[in-house]
Amino acid sequence: MAHVVAALDLPSNYRDSQARHQRDTNELLSHSSTLYIGNLSFYTTEEQIYEVFAKCAKPEDGGGVKRIIMGLDRNTRTPCGFCFVEFYTHAEALAALKYISGTKLDERIVRCDLDTGYTDGRQFGRGKSGGQVRDEHRTDYDAGRGGWGAQAQRERLRKELYADASDAPGAVASGGGNWEHERHGNESPDGKPLKRERDEDEDDLDEVGRSRRLRIEGEES
Repeated sequence: MAHVVAALDLPSNYRDSQARHQRDTNELLSHSSTLYIGNLSFYTTEEQIYEVFAKCAKPEDGGGVKRIIMGLDRNTRTPCGFCFVEFYTHAEALAALKYISGTKLDERIVRCDLDTGYTDGRQFGRGKSGGQVRDEHRTDYDAGRGGWGAQAQRERLRKELYADASDAPGAVASGGGNWEHERHGNESPDGKPLKRERDEDEDDLDEVGRSRRLRIEGEES
């Protein structure tokens, strides 16, 4: 049956594009005692993670959970859905990979994978908005991971901007307008260019648009 059922304690085919020594990755994984944990809720605590993964530890043999490094949003320094769990032995990491990956933690199915080893700086998200890249492109609403994905949030802000512009005082509904203006285009009946002055309502609308655009640009930077 070994050729029918895939082993549960083997690392995935994923390779970190920013990791060094790519040619030595397999060698590092063969004795790694570090796991990468993904698909966590932003609200899952370090204590919850320790409680689950400590079940695969063997302190009587000199093992145990060495430390847990929580993944953080690069800008806000708040949890953003992943972590690293370091054990003292490779066997403990394999046991956790085998028995915990694909199970539920805090009502979410977590993903575990062997990692080549934690280095300083890897605790921060790599997405443009500061979190994980996968949350940049997520189009669904996930309450456990901050609501909408970053791109979806930006699109919603744009829609709000245009909605506010169409509802603002002095705004003309799509398809509307003055009949004489439509008839003569940008010229008056005597052929002279039309010249119209801005009113206070339009100034207010521009101010709203500028402030909302600043919010959008701030999130995209």
